[in-house]
Amino acid sequence: MSGPVGPRVVLATRNTHKLHELRRILDAADVGVQLISIADFPDLRDVVESGRTFAENALLKAGATAAATGLAAVADDSGISVDAMNGMPGVLSARWSGRHGDDTANLALLLAQLDQVPDGRRGAAFVCAAALVTPDGHKVVEEGRVTGHLVREPRGQGGFGYDPIFVPDGETRTTAEMSPAEKDAVSHRGRAFRALAPHLRSIA
Repeated sequence: MSGPVGPRVVLATRNTHKLHELRRILDAADVGVQLISIADFPDLRDVVESGRTFAENALLKAGATAAATGLAAVADDSGISVDAMNGMPGVLSARWSGRHGDDTANLALLLAQLDQVPDGRRGAAFVCAAALVTPDGHKVVEEGRVTGHLVREPRGQGGFGYDPIFVPDGETRTTAEMSPAEKDAVSHRGRAFRALAPHLRSIA
């Protein structure tokens, strides 16, 4: 929880978009913890995301952060899986263009690679694995997934990453065109962290 109550839990990211989004999700789920980020620990080194799956990477980040800070830590690894690209970019989503976290370049490259793919074959899914690791070694991972399709031009000013080109099934808007609450209700990250909420509540 973003208020001044409950134990501190470290989110293993420096991404302020993710921090704000996860605070919203956990606040809405009534989880009584203070979510801070590794930006509050300037000496911490970033963890190499060497896992082959979202779950492996989430556990790597949460485990290293819990060990370094002595606090319970949460981490997520998430990305987009494109049907026409055999599930890629997958775990490489954040660095698809070669530089980690360059949303504009990643989005442009993916659209270029899909340029000749017809509209009926542009299915995709956002996938998120959310992990909690406590200092005593307890570990849990939950996964969230939302399916949809990719449009040809970015739309909307909200969200981040690949949100401007992803339209969830049953929607006509991209997730970047939704309000934060609307996006949280359907997003892969919202689903994963709502599933993780009972585990976080047990340490609050």
